[in-house]
Amino acid sequence: MSSGQIKRVQTTPFDGQKPGTSGLRKKVKVFTQPNYLQNFVQSTFNALPSDKVKGARLVVSGDGRYFSKEAIQIIIKMAAGNGVKSVWVGQNGLLSTPAVSAVVRERVGADGSKASGAFILTASHNPGGPNEDFGIKYNMENGGPAPESITNKIYENTTQIKEYLTVDLPEVDITKPGVTTFEVEGGTFTVDVFDSASDYVKLMKSIFDFESIRKLLSSPKFTFCFDALHGVGGAYAKRIFVEELGAKESSLLNCVPKEDFGGGHPDPNLTYAKELVARMGLSKSNTQDEPPEFGAAADGDADRNMILGKRFFVTPSDSVAIIAANAVEAIPYFSTGLKGVARSMPTSAALDVVAKHLNLKFFEVPTGWKFFGNLMDAGLCSVCGEESFGTGSDHIREKDGIWAVLAWLSIIAFKNKDNIGGDKLVTVEDIVRKHWATYGRHYYTRYDYENVDAGKAKDLMASLVNLQSSLPEVNKIVKGICSDVANVVGADEFEYKDSVDGSISKHQGIRYLFEDGSRLVFRLSGTGSEGATIRLYIEQYEKDPSKISRESSEALAPLVEVALKLSKMQEFTGRSAPTVIT
Repeated sequence: MSSGQIKRVQTTPFDGQKPGTSGLRKKVKVFTQPNYLQNFVQSTFNALPSDKVKGARLVVSGDGRYFSKEAIQIIIKMAAGNGVKSVWVGQNGLLSTPAVSAVVRERVGADGSKASGAFILTASHNPGGPNEDFGIKYNMENGGPAPESITNKIYENTTQIKEYLTVDLPEVDITKPGVTTFEVEGGTFTVDVFDSASDYVKLMKSIFDFESIRKLLSSPKFTFCFDALHGVGGAYAKRIFVEELGAKESSLLNCVPKEDFGGGHPDPNLTYAKELVARMGLSKSNTQDEPPEFGAAADGDADRNMILGKRFFVTPSDSVAIIAANAVEAIPYFSTGLKGVARSMPTSAALDVVAKHLNLKFFEVPTGWKFFGNLMDAGLCSVCGEESFGTGSDHIREKDGIWAVLAWLSIIAFKNKDNIGGDKLVTVEDIVRKHWATYGRHYYTRYDYENVDAGKAKDLMASLVNLQSSLPEVNKIVKGICSDVANVVGADEFEYKDSVDGSISKHQGIRYLFEDGSRLVFRLSGTGSEGATIRLYIEQYEKDPSKISRESSEALAPLVEVALKLSKMQEFTGRSAPTVIT
């Protein structure tokens, strides 16, 4: 047993430590500056109620990206210095973001207590490595991201910080499970390293019918593929898909977590998940005669997901709508019904149509999972999602990539329950096309313009707001660009009043709403580490059954032209094309 005295280390503030929608994200070279991480961690401790720090238990883990191991040791020592009694660390410092939420909500210590919060070390879907991104965020005792009342305090503290507290403790071996005990100024401080997957696997088995999924995966007609993109999802894939559900190990791609994600970009979309996209028959580089029936990917911290069928892409907006439409029948956790559903504002209105059809409570919220968490804590929402490849439910307070994959496998298993050994499989594409035939199709795409000059990005957004003062003028411009597009009947800058805590979130995105249910949305993203990212969302709603099988690019072309010219995108950004199209 080691012991140590609490030290007060003098420091000075750094500019720009304001947490975004998912914490603080910067380049590794920024985080590795002396005291940079320490300042943010201490500012977080100072922003929390004292009972959530002194004598409390915290979780500290992440997606395993470069600098995570060093950061964990720093935070352990600072936790001891701030009076925390115990820290839980996933083996090798690995816990997916959804698994952290599950651990905070479900795991119970030997003394019967739970964790009061968590530091999650991740920059989510951003690249990792010495020259790439690192990130840190704090989640509260409900397992969800800190609300703005806390993140605002954290930022204010970073601008005034003068010292941080720490203890000179030996480094803890986080490579194997076990408890390390220290004496810190007369008090006991413990670090408990535990198996990263056990709590999460237990939770998934309580939600889904693993036996029905196992039967599906054993069917010779059904083939399966999962790509972790060398993120933390790989730590769960083998345990769940292979050991629990019987999938072949050869069905797993890139499931060894790596500090630099294998040099790739761990974002599960058609642009970056190249190997999976090829295997599923969606790229020219596919060399397989017959792609798998089902494919999925997760991002670096395994909270995002992508769902694919054979030569078929499921948009995230459609995915959450289809899960909601089938959840009660296909997933035991929801057998008594859904409390309500919610989507982020930029996400397509596919979920709205399902909610109306099923007479469910429906909520449209700003981007950021904390808004869903408030609804869930109040018992108002069961299933929710974001167009940015995030889907989840009230089993935790984060989006959950593995959960989304299991939800889809459950739906496919249910649709094939009387035909597992039959000749004709109900496929992913079959399920989606039947959904469109029932609810209509929301053609949808997102254009990302990354690392744009921040000043130019703000000018573009201001120009769009100014245009909204006169809808007749807007329609004159729109019709001049493309006469076939419906009239704009509404335009605003989205503002949200939380129905639970009454908080108001302003400047959440600029909307142009069309008479036929179509939409254009422009938003500045808070998930990048440098510059500004402009996100343009284009949605065309089609109810005519004869028109729901068009190519997405064909259906969206008129609105794309309107969006680019209305916003003067090239004029403001200098870009002739987006960085990524999803």
